[in-house]
Amino acid sequence: MIKMKQVAPLRYEVIFKKAFSHPNLFTALVKDFIGIQLEIDEVENDKAFIPPVGNVATKFDLFAEDKKNRVIVEIQHAHDTDTYERFVYYQCSAMVETIISSDNDSFPRTVITIFFFTQKKTPSPDSGIIVHDFEPRDLITSKLLDKVYQYKHKLIFVFTNKSAHTKTPKPYREWMQAIHDSLDGKVDEDAYTNPAFFELFQVIEKDKITPEERARMKEEHNREEAEMRKFKEGEEKGRKEGGGEDERSRS
Repeated sequence: MIKMKQVAPLRYEVIFKKAFSHPNLFTALVKDFIGIQLEIDEVENDKAFIPPVGNVATKFDLFAEDKKNRVIVEIQHAHDTDTYERFVYYQCSAMVETIISSDNDSFPRTVITIFFFTQKKTPSPDSGIIVHDFEPRDLITSKLLDKVYQYKHKLIFVFTNKSAHTKTPKPYREWMQAIHDSLDGKVDEDAYTNPAFFELFQVIEKDKITPEERARMKEEHNREEAEMRKFKEGEEKGRKEGGGEDERSRS
């Protein structure tokens, strides 16, 4: 008989931060997604640049800087209503911020941001992972050109509900599956062999969620429901207005 562990769903931002603010889990996740073993002592929550870069302030859910390898990695829990342009702005803001402390106009370190969507559908039918990089290519041959930029910045969009996609590399797929499995509040630990997942499930175990965290989960749930109602009302209004125009055009 399969014994399921009761966990808090990682669809909630407060739980996502609780899990991946642990340096062990943050570095394990990053290692599998970008192939870099970070050397960090802490993961900052709600990282903000002061003063802000540009006219719109940004705040990163999880932020870590590996000074030895000159790499900054940010992990963001994304909501269904978030736009991709917003995340590009986040990425560019972080890149520009690094130049402030640079002696010239060159980027002093690599900036990589990973955005996790737990419910939003991927815009690509081929994969649950989309990469937006800054790799220069030849106009005619589309060949990637090395040694143009010293640091290779990158955005990675991860849609965890596509975890069963067979073409997705196994290390990515396992993390996507673990996150997606948590959404119904229970997971089968025996389905995983990576030790990082056992630590993940321990951290988000239902009995270890504090009253403050539960309150924030309820707030998130209510906010999401309100946003969904507003979205549906907008769709319905659009259909009615569109139908009215059709009627007028036929008359």
